[in-house]
Amino acid sequence: MTPMVDTRMRRAPDAEWVLMYRLGLSRKRIADLVGAEPATVGYHLAIARRRDPELEATHLAAAETGAGPSPGGLARMEEIITWVATERRFPTERSENKGERSMARWLSDRRREAAQGIVHPTYVGGLARVPGWDWNPRTAADEDKWHERLAQLIDFREEGNDWPRHKMCDSEREHTLGVWVHAQRQKQRRGELEAEKVKRLDAAVPGWQTGRTRGRSPRR
Repeated sequence: MTPMVDTRMRRAPDAEWVLMYRLGLSRKRIADLVGAEPATVGYHLAIARRRDPELEATHLAAAETGAGPSPGGLARMEEIITWVATERRFPTERSENKGERSMARWLSDRRREAAQGIVHPTYVGGLARVPGWDWNPRTAADEDKWHERLAQLIDFREEGNDWPRHKMCDSEREHTLGVWVHAQRQKQRRGELEAEKVKRLDAAVPGWQTGRTRGRSPRR
């Protein structure tokens, strides 16, 4: 595989290259992966070593133990970066091309690791060259559904209805919205609801956290 030539102006020392070195990769290996001259990488690393006297020892220890992504994994990352730059899209697992499907599966694994907070920093640094690589279609769909439910709740309240119930409901619509707002209240009590969503709910439907009060008549 021919590495992608990196023509960007980088401020020394480059954080991505230093991270790769810290994880045990040699100067030549880093140069091969990023498409830069070994001398250029060496210049960056020399500055980094002067700033961090322990960097060399960390590099040697990592190289000895074999810590960090495998050469195959790093090569696959660079292959995907080059492919995305050429095709201007991400590989898909539904492609008829076997190579593209393989790249898509590898990228899907890294996305899953990123969502779990366990993706290796070297992959994070390298894949940063393709913005949006960690975008998760399922997460995006969930976000769209959340905003859709909020809009439906706003309409429900503006029609003069009391807060929707998740039990003993008068309609399927009320049940759907009741289950949703009940889930938001539960998440908020557990401290799991994002601050931005709390702000949106507070602004759009004040009183959502309290909901119905016992004995209160429905709003007209």
